[in-house]
Amino acid sequence: MPACSACTGEWFASPQEVNQDGADSLQPPGPMPWPIIGNTHLLPKVKPWYYFEQLSKDFRSPVITFWIGRNPTVWINDAQSASELLEKKAAIYSSRPRMVVFAELTDMQQSSDPNAKVPGTNLVTMFYGERWRGVGLQQVRRYRGFQNDESKLIAYDILRSPEQYVAHYERYAASVVSIIGFNRRVSSIEDPIITEVIAVMQKAAELNVPGKEFPMLFETFPWMARLSPSLFPWIFKGLGRRRRGRDFFFALAEEAKGRPCYVDDLFKEQPKYNLRNQEIASLAGNLFGAGSDTSSSTLITFTLACCAFPEVLPRVWEELDRVVGPHRSPSWEDEPELLYTKAFVREVFRWRSVAIIGGQPHAPVSDDEWNGYFIPKGTWTQGNVWSIHHNEKDFPEPDRFNPDRYMKDSPSSRPFISEKGYMTFGWGRRVCSGQGLAEQGTFITVARMLWAFNIQKALDEQGKEIPVDIFSYTDGLNWRPRPFKCRFTVRSPEIRAAIEREGRQAFQDLSEYDGESEAMDRFFKHNKQEA
Repeated sequence: MPACSACTGEWFASPQEVNQDGADSLQPPGPMPWPIIGNTHLLPKVKPWYYFEQLSKDFRSPVITFWIGRNPTVWINDAQSASELLEKKAAIYSSRPRMVVFAELTDMQQSSDPNAKVPGTNLVTMFYGERWRGVGLQQVRRYRGFQNDESKLIAYDILRSPEQYVAHYERYAASVVSIIGFNRRVSSIEDPIITEVIAVMQKAAELNVPGKEFPMLFETFPWMARLSPSLFPWIFKGLGRRRRGRDFFFALAEEAKGRPCYVDDLFKEQPKYNLRNQEIASLAGNLFGAGSDTSSSTLITFTLACCAFPEVLPRVWEELDRVVGPHRSPSWEDEPELLYTKAFVREVFRWRSVAIIGGQPHAPVSDDEWNGYFIPKGTWTQGNVWSIHHNEKDFPEPDRFNPDRYMKDSPSSRPFISEKGYMTFGWGRRVCSGQGLAEQGTFITVARMLWAFNIQKALDEQGKEIPVDIFSYTDGLNWRPRPFKCRFTVRSPEIRAAIEREGRQAFQDLSEYDGESEAMDRFFKHNKQEA
């Protein structure tokens, strides 16, 4: 009976009573929470970043508090506050909050239960500490050679089948990270690794969006996770795909042992960092997450921007024609002279950032005070990248795609607290580990596509342009444009000849990474039998 009373008392304690210690513990403003459920009932079903942006305006505060059950979450809606909390105070805000659905139920974060036998296996959701710092030392850099060749194949493939441009982007992104991770390229848009990676990443993005019904139910009432899976079969079926993805990546990792690649380095370092097999699978999966779904989504956004804002294209063509010419495609050696092209790429990252709420939430490792506000230890702290990148003080007409923002002498240019001019890849010690890879790959691919093609709206049967919707995006926290048709027109016969010549040479240069995957075949046959 005492246990029941304690449970009941916990349920009905108001959030303010749980985490505030009087006048000196004032938290950032936000909607008044209800007992038990907090503000969970106010969450929209989709795209909550719009809602938190509006809350910030309503409360006239760049930082707001929103209660998920009895737990406060802090949402940061401007660049200055994000920098002060997540970068300048990175030593404090480098951990992760407890995440029941996205992490604990898939064994990717150690349970808060002291009797749990399995520690967390995922670098992305792992609490900050010695173990995170150990596995976090792994870095992925200096892969320009085959990244450049794979980029050449995008232009070559789109030249042959432009209607499949999304599949070509996905193949490119998956192939780059597959070579890095497993020393095996993805040569076909029909390769099963593409469908598996995209499906796993999109499911993860859906599960971790605040506002989705069942994830927020579990985050509001964490004790429900201890109930029998038979009570929630639709939930655990979805989570099963996450575990399937982990098994998939470990099958690839085992096969890659002995090859010069990322996962072979992980196996060699396994004793030093006490890495378990699940962690190696997780690290391999993180590599794909950082470089496949996100990179292809960025390129789709780039294509949408070209269709929606054709007025920005002539200036970048003039620069590419002057610096590069029609007989070869751009290279990294051209980058110092391609100032407007670099501005174009930076605007792609800002305009519709893929990780629209900055990836996974941060959490302070200790209680913190900031600008007179109290933020308790372990508080879910999220940077709202959408709001940050659409602040009209920093980015006038934020929904307009305008590379001039990043040209120093332009009237559209504004000072920004981040040197790069965007906060797309997160902050502090939890910044995306694939940032360098993504930035260099996006630059060379966007530059090459702009050099090669005039990307335009598709035409209907009457020859009229089909409008595109710049707000039609998927609902996951890693979002991308919903399907749209477009045209790719080669800019000159000389450029066509260069695309074909460079594409054939790239195939030859990449042949050393060709090969079949027996482990992958076994994995898919096994899962097909179980289905």
